[in-house]
Amino acid sequence: MIVAGVYSFNGGKEVVEAEYSSNLEEVKAIIAAIDSARHKTKISKEKTMPGKLLYSPPSLNKAFKREFEARGWQEERVNCEYSTEYYVGEFKSEQPMSGAFREMDFVKDRMGVEVQFGKYAFMVYNVAAKMTIFHRQGFIDVGVEIVPVKDLAAEMSTGVSYFEQFVWDLEHRGIADIDIPVLILGIAP
Repeated sequence: MIVAGVYSFNGGKEVVEAEYSSNLEEVKAIIAAIDSARHKTKISKEKTMPGKLLYSPPSLNKAFKREFEARGWQEERVNCEYSTEYYVGEFKSEQPMSGAFREMDFVKDRMGVEVQFGKYAFMVYNVAAKMTIFHRQGFIDVGVEIVPVKDLAAEMSTGVSYFEQFVWDLEHRGIADIDIPVLILGIAP
């Protein structure tokens, strides 16, 4: 695969290139190592494209996982304990809910990477919430979000978001004081 789009959110490109250049080179090598043709294995059952051969997000995710792990990147998990203090009436409870977690796809040297071939909300969540949480928990200082460009998303199931849409929304959202630097990479076959 190739990097077809680059967007710097909150100075992400500049920070990653200056302070995490060897990690960025690994990320680029990982993207280049993915043979997209091997992951065009899903036969569409959707009304708008019945029988069409599409890229499989689960297959692509497995390939990225193999490549990242082979280079020493690790998944990071934060356990969550959800408070019940805001319950009211019969739901009032003193016992917090536990067993949940948040996870980041890959972390190395305080740089977090998320690979997202899902719905739009997950892309926004990764950059606007998850990366901030992992930063506040002391795991990362900078993030990279890998997403498909429109041409690739068009050859996946309907509803998969894409780089161009994501960038437009981030530009119109603006930067908040809690946002960390994130480099957004749009990929294509």
